[in-house]
Amino acid sequence: MQDLKARTKKFTLDCLALCTKIPRSREFDSIVRQLIRSSSSVGANYRAANRAKSDRDFINKLKIVEEEADESMFWLEILLEINSNNTITIQNLIKESDELVAITVASIKTARKRL
Repeated sequence: MQDLKARTKKFTLDCLALCTKIPRSREFDSIVRQLIRSSSSVGANYRAANRAKSDRDFINKLKIVEEEADESMFWLEILLEINSNNTITIQNLIKESDELVAITVASIKTARKRL
C-alpha cells in the first residue's frame, strides 16, 4: 500500500507539473483547474482510504479514488485532443490514470469479498 500511496502522490505532482506547461487562456484555465482538482483528489482520498474505520468506509473512499482518477483521465484526454504540446507527457498520465483506476477497482473487489 505504501507504493500506491507514493504513486498517487506522484500522479498529482505530475499533473500539477503538466498544468504549469499549458498555455493560459479561458478555455485551458477551466480544464487545468478541473485536472488539478481531480488529480489531487486521487492522492488525498487514497490516503483517507488507508485510514478507513471499516471495510465499508474503505470501499467508499476507494470509490472516490476511482471516480477522480477516471475524471482526471477525461481531462487529460481533452487536453490531448485540443493541445498539440506535451503529447508524450499527457499520454503517459492517461496511461497512469487508467492503471490507477484498474488497481482501485481490483482493490474494491477484494475488499467487497471480505464483507
